[in-house]
Amino acid sequence: MLKIFDLSKDKESDILKIIQNRDDEGTDVLNVVNNILKDIRKNGDKSLNYYTKQFDKVDIDNLRVSNEEIEEAFTKVEEDFINAMKLAINNIEEYHKKQVRSGYSIEKENGIFMGQIILPLQRIGVYVPGGTAAYPSSVAMNVIPAKVAGVEEIVMITPPSADGGINPYILVTAKLAGVSEIYKAGGAQGIAALAYGTESIKKVDKIVGPGNIYVATAKKLVFGDVDIDMVAGPSEILIVADENANAKYIAADLMSQAEHDKLASSILLTTSYEKYKEVVEELNKQITLLTRREIIEYSLNNYGMCVICKDIKECIKLSNKISPEHLELMVENAPDYLGQVKNAGSIFLGYYSPEPLGDYFAGPNHVLPTNGTARFSSPLGVDSFIKKSSYLHYSKEALNSVGDKIMLLAEKEGLTAHGNSIKVRLEND
Repeated sequence: MLKIFDLSKDKESDILKIIQNRDDEGTDVLNVVNNILKDIRKNGDKSLNYYTKQFDKVDIDNLRVSNEEIEEAFTKVEEDFINAMKLAINNIEEYHKKQVRSGYSIEKENGIFMGQIILPLQRIGVYVPGGTAAYPSSVAMNVIPAKVAGVEEIVMITPPSADGGINPYILVTAKLAGVSEIYKAGGAQGIAALAYGTESIKKVDKIVGPGNIYVATAKKLVFGDVDIDMVAGPSEILIVADENANAKYIAADLMSQAEHDKLASSILLTTSYEKYKEVVEELNKQITLLTRREIIEYSLNNYGMCVICKDIKECIKLSNKISPEHLELMVENAPDYLGQVKNAGSIFLGYYSPEPLGDYFAGPNHVLPTNGTARFSSPLGVDSFIKKSSYLHYSKEALNSVGDKIMLLAEKEGLTAHGNSIKVRLEND
């Protein structure tokens, strides 16, 4: 169920090639999505309703979810769920408040001052998958940092069910998290509505949230008209485990990511061949109890692996090259190794910090870079929902003192109008 490699025998480049080659080959959706985007941009609600009927098999009279529908959702979910989600939201909010930062100002002599101000985006769109997949946690993780950043208008879209409704757990979480508007729209057509605006849905500044390949492709294509969080690939987990790590825990955590997607990658790096055998035994035991067994088996058989390393340092060195979305350091004194980690979306330290703890509850964001992009990108956070503006003030005297230098630089670039902008002020003195 897990391919086995040994760094003392197998080429590192061959191992990395297997991990990096997880594209969903043969899926060509670009033309379809392009046509949908053009159609929504031209025809607005008319086309949005058409695609909702075509793909979701439902006629929608009013795209916006009413307050009555939201109130009704609260009657359909368990009180225990509401209480658990409130605690999770509090944890997520507490964590992200630490990310808030202020601008700065620099003052110099002669009436010179400059600086930078931090401004929240005004209106953002959150995509939430619908249908059989309902992820309330995704709502909280995408909405809370935007709220903390100061975004005033947070719009959520999600595909309607066959009866024209929305999953009540999604609605309840959206209300608790602070979503401003909710619309029954999904797929590439929903992304287009957020990016370009329709009669019902006002355009946004940024789109965040996960979705299928049509949604991901649409987000990629509208980037530039609006900002997006990322183009996310299949999920991945990498576990570094020493000989004392519990094989039962390792197997459970590997499968927790494998169940997301057939293309998900679950990797074990360990110093012990015996640990590998124990983990495989546990995988075969535990998988029989899981509802998404078929997906897990496909993922582990095709993209699961174990690599035997000489020591934990070598494990982490290989992990840095892989740059995983989720990294679990299931080793003794795990915090001592934190400084060796260079590339990872989120790091889970110790035997009792499994990845689902971060997915649902603890506070750090679960929207993370995938496909090795942790080399240069970061988890979703407050910074994802802000922009910066610089400001500058020179007094008359200050400009006069440096005007000749500015004109010289403009001259060397052949931009005479730039130089003239300074010259007319100096001559008018």
